[in-house]
Amino acid sequence: MPALSADLKRAVVEMPEKEKDKLLLRLITKDPILTERLDYELVEEKSTLDHRRQLIRDLTNRTAKLDPDTAGWLMMDMRTVSGYITRHVKVTKDAYGEVDLTLHMLTAFLNNHIGLLKTLNGRTEKCAQYVAKRTDMLLKKLNKLDPDYFMEFEESTNRLLQHAHTGAIAHFAKQLGIPKTWG
Repeated sequence: MPALSADLKRAVVEMPEKEKDKLLLRLITKDPILTERLDYELVEEKSTLDHRRQLIRDLTNRTAKLDPDTAGWLMMDMRTVSGYITRHVKVTKDAYGEVDLTLHMLTAFLNNHIGLLKTLNGRTEKCAQYVAKRTDMLLKKLNKLDPDYFMEFEESTNRLLQHAHTGAIAHFAKQLGIPKTWG
């Protein structure tokens, strides 16, 4: 995206108020994330954060209960939920929610489907690697949160780490240096 020249910036600033408003509204509608973010901040006044988190948590629970035939389908389901979490974070800037929802997603899926990742082979490799990378990313983000939150996440994180060091995921967890316990 090219930078605006000083002359263009000045010209935009000097535009009549009505024209600027029309232009701004046209530009905002071209970016759905920005539109949703402004709606969240200005209309909802950030009051729907818990509701938004719960919607993603419900989606995660429903999706984790599905019965994927293979590790590939499992990974696709996790990626779908992960996309909703990413969008939530872009809209709300919710660092706590990102950790909470990602941890919930990984533990929910692994609690229900760890059997699909028993052994490392060509069919499980990508999914196991995906889980290990998401776990590593989660730990990094978790450690950046205020330590007052650590107690809330300790049990779930250790359950996730237990899953990460079994079966096909263990190989990648070891490669990434993921600890066996946290807290």
